[in-house]
Amino acid sequence: MTLHHFVLIIHLLAATIWVGGHLLLAICYLPTAFKKRDPKIILNFEKKFEALGMSSLVLLIMSGTWMAYDFGVTLKTWFNFNSGFEAVISLKLILLFCTFICALYAQFVVIPNLNKNNIYRIAIIILTVTSIGVAMLILGSTLRYGGI
Repeated sequence: MTLHHFVLIIHLLAATIWVGGHLLLAICYLPTAFKKRDPKIILNFEKKFEALGMSSLVLLIMSGTWMAYDFGVTLKTWFNFNSGFEAVISLKLILLFCTFICALYAQFVVIPNLNKNNIYRIAIIILTVTSIGVAMLILGSTLRYGGI
């Protein structure tokens, strides 16, 4: 096994946790919370998932950056879109930035004011971050064939 393959496995395991956790939240917990108009259902899940989820996100960033450099896509070529690999990595970086914006908005605007009357706000964030995670997973899968 090469070092790249090992890092790829770490990346895939971390993606499984990150995307899987958000899919679980969006498919199982969010509908119940929305139906009952009970934001505590979401907040309790987030509290339990946060340490594992954030650890997996850090691993995704570290392993993804390492693999990008291993593929020859360095900081200088980010956002050039000159090759399939550059395009995928650049799009994934843009989506990562969007995830950070969603997280900051949720943490500082939505969650402090969350109640049964505005639970739709956290629902929008959850569905957005989940969709971004799935999109990043799909984009990553294209690297096996040279990117997009």
